[in-house]
Amino acid sequence: MKLTINYLLRALCLLAYALALAKMVGLVPEGSFDRAPLVAGVLLTLHAAELVFMFKHVRLYRGALAVSVLLTLLFGLLHWKPLAEQQALTSNRG
Repeated sequence: MKLTINYLLRALCLLAYALALAKMVGLVPEGSFDRAPLVAGVLLTLHAAELVFMFKHVRLYRGALAVSVLLTLLFGLLHWKPLAEQQALTSNRG
């Protein structure tokens, strides 16, 4: 259930970015989704701050660090929080 919610929230983040991009290139009718670029900008700003303050968790990703940075910029705590929880479980076991 927890994983399903995480994926749902990730999809909503991607939807916010897609709407903002569509609005900026003029694919959305005039007068609709006017705040989409603002919402996407706020999300990216917050996730950039998370990247700075939670970098120790971002580094835990098993893939390339650049991919982890990108995923954190896109999804924020939806990316690094499961990594931190997994590390906490691992360190409590051993």
